[in-house]
Amino acid sequence: MKTLVCTIPHQFDYQEADKPVLNPNQAILKIRRIGICGTDLHAYEGTQPFFNYPRILGHELAGDIVEIEENDEFKIGETVTFIPYFNCGTCVACRANKPNCCTNIKVFGVHIDGGMAEYVSVPTYSLVHGEGLSYDELALVEPLAIGAHGVRRAGVEQGEFVLVVGAGPIGLGIMEFARIAGAKVIALDINDNRLAFCKEKLGVEFVINGMTENVVERLSEITNGDMPTVVIDATGSLKAINTAFSYLAHGGRYVLVGLQKGEIAFNHPEFHKREATLMSSRNATRQDFEHVVDSMKKGLVKPTTYITHRVDFEDVKDNFESWLNPANGVIKAMVSL
Repeated sequence: MKTLVCTIPHQFDYQEADKPVLNPNQAILKIRRIGICGTDLHAYEGTQPFFNYPRILGHELAGDIVEIEENDEFKIGETVTFIPYFNCGTCVACRANKPNCCTNIKVFGVHIDGGMAEYVSVPTYSLVHGEGLSYDELALVEPLAIGAHGVRRAGVEQGEFVLVVGAGPIGLGIMEFARIAGAKVIALDINDNRLAFCKEKLGVEFVINGMTENVVERLSEITNGDMPTVVIDATGSLKAINTAFSYLAHGGRYVLVGLQKGEIAFNHPEFHKREATLMSSRNATRQDFEHVVDSMKKGLVKPTTYITHRVDFEDVKDNFESWLNPANGVIKAMVSL
């Protein structure tokens, strides 16, 4: 079978590999869609933490089961996605029902080879029923689950002002699920095209361009002087993360979904007087995946709107570099097999 390997930063190579052999408690999937995410882009650039080369990228996936042991839940021919964070089941996090931050976690396409291949083998415990959704929709469940998990971590409540910093695909998912939770969403980015997308496609009422507007003044104006009670970063930019501490309301919660390699820094007295809460949000759980699938089925979120670029698997190598350029307007690139 054909695979696409990121051999070193800024270098892809198509390589032949053996098709996976069915092992106990595993399923073999024929991959049909691969969503390109920030993790893939950062890995290609050489800026992704927890990463080694060479690596087959790809963890936003949809496919068909072609081999599986007989069981009562999943069948050959079924269209599925899966939870691409493989956990040990025995560590302190797993015992606390937090497999998304397992101490021995193996993220598909990051710690181990991923889904830029014709066939993959995954644990049966990770499979998620397709529920009649399309390949495109199923390939977008994972990034939306990241957003849904961040919103759940923040404990977003009806009527709260939630500031989402970063209007990339993960940020869009956060906005969607904050809206579903009843929040008044504010989008902050430095790209006018992405902010226009938030308003026109997602119905986000408040958008702020951090390059051309005074962010603190705009936030104060929007929130009647209170500032947002929830701030969620989806940029992974050190500057953006550090700056956003000043956007938080007294008693507020700041959730870091974005990830970068450096050390964050903030003014302790300013943070302390707010009695603020700082937390990270890593990956997602089955609860989040099921929430996303249910929301898609109910029409509460329509993620295929995010797909701006499409390419066949054979053409990924030639197109990937272009997806790094903001001028090309990429929201979500989708690969078909």
